[in-house]
Amino acid sequence: MIKELQLRLLPEEAANEQVLARVVARETAASLASVKAVRVLKRSIDARQRVIYVNVKLRAFINELPTEPEYQSIDYKAVAGGKPVIVVGAGPGGLFAALRLIELGLRPIVLERGKDVRARKRDIALISREHRVDSESNYCFGEGGAGAYSDGKLYTRSKKRGSVDRILNIFCQHGASPSILVDAHPHIGTDKLPRVIETMRERIKSCGGEVHFETRVDRLLIHDGEAIGVETNRGETFMGPVILATGHSARDVYRYLYQAGIAIEAKGIAVGVRLEHPQRLIDQIQYHRREGRGEYLPAAEYSFVTQAAGRGVYSFCMCPGGFVVPAASGPRQVVVNGMSPSNRGSRWANSGMVVEIRPEDLGALTKGAEFRISEPMDSPLAVMAFQERFEEICWLNGGQRQTAPAQRMEDFIRKRNSFDLPESSYTPGLLASPLHFWMPEFVTSRLREGFLRFGKLSRGFLTNGATMIGVETRTSAPVRITRDRESYQHVTVKGLFPCGEGAGYAGGIVSAAIDGERCAEAVADYLG
Repeated sequence: MIKELQLRLLPEEAANEQVLARVVARETAASLASVKAVRVLKRSIDARQRVIYVNVKLRAFINELPTEPEYQSIDYKAVAGGKPVIVVGAGPGGLFAALRLIELGLRPIVLERGKDVRARKRDIALISREHRVDSESNYCFGEGGAGAYSDGKLYTRSKKRGSVDRILNIFCQHGASPSILVDAHPHIGTDKLPRVIETMRERIKSCGGEVHFETRVDRLLIHDGEAIGVETNRGETFMGPVILATGHSARDVYRYLYQAGIAIEAKGIAVGVRLEHPQRLIDQIQYHRREGRGEYLPAAEYSFVTQAAGRGVYSFCMCPGGFVVPAASGPRQVVVNGMSPSNRGSRWANSGMVVEIRPEDLGALTKGAEFRISEPMDSPLAVMAFQERFEEICWLNGGQRQTAPAQRMEDFIRKRNSFDLPESSYTPGLLASPLHFWMPEFVTSRLREGFLRFGKLSRGFLTNGATMIGVETRTSAPVRITRDRESYQHVTVKGLFPCGEGAGYAGGIVSAAIDGERCAEAVADYLG
């Protein structure tokens, strides 16, 4: 007999399968010996009250063993003889586009400017140890994209649950834990995701696709208004329609498109800081108890959003039990991001705390001489130019190294200098700096207002024990590569399919993966 149960349990009752089996026996009046297996289908934590509950939907197998797999698999067939499709970028958009192309009988040729995911890890380590940023291999560029070493978080607000579930199942098929199908906020972990990415790459190659590393696309080959291939930094040409999935930090791609007269437009982004607290404090606040999370609860998360002077102020990519990492992708930049290992076991919690900015805000953002940008205000590259200048000023205030300027949270609110800083997870080091003074008033005034509101919502959150680390700017692409809503092709160039976060049509691993699949399907329709 198979029974599905919806239960509201104490954390210790939902701790593991053995304990759940006893709960099932109790709820169904079955003997413990007859409960052969328990499979959790959905799990979420309700911490709104002092007594914390775990909501679980589970499937109990009584007097029989499960025969169904934990996840759904796709049968990928050989496509060595299929029509070639160029996929530029091996982030989630590009990888999932490539896998979907294989399903559709097409042969993907993946071109990635950075290194494979393992070699990339060594270059990332040098950022912290030697303060050296490789412009082609860093937290943003390389196999797996910006998400590979900056958390592996799979939560999305997409309402298209079927598509989301499909993406999660594909991750499981390539080595991710089936727990991502269960949790309300699924997370692979930056320590586990590289192996999953490698398995995806080997799948593409074993089916007859190609994956080329350290191969940067420098030029589109366009004939009679149609993209027919690409030319790389190695002098090679690859022919076929092009899925352009280059990620949100490939600024040279935006500049190339602009210079080539290929339509792009400025897009709003959000900028601010990484805010780091002791994880124990966040556990105490979110779980409403002095002992924090205890033995059976995970590291607590938070999510804040408000409006300040007509712009959104919100937390972004919250990383419980995580680390703040250097995310620069070129010289004269300091940019920070967050990541969490799968166990979320560090002593710190961090989150982006950002303010929404729109293209029409550039006048207010750049009115000081230090923030003057090289692009005209109406240029499609103007928001990107501000983003670049903000990162450069942060680098200058961080000592012209990967040392990040930082300030205690309450000091920032009160506009006073921090003379020392709490211990931090940011390994390149912090430098006490008056963020309230040199960051644009447009941003600081709204952050200040937002923090005061968040402090009222969560007592203890607004504290000098928290550190603001500058700057968080890579929340999304500053440019949108315009495409037709139906065909997914560029509005003026046939055979060119702007894809994912870098094209301005996604905002995270899962949404980029979904967009990659849709672009692959559009290419199949295009090729007939």
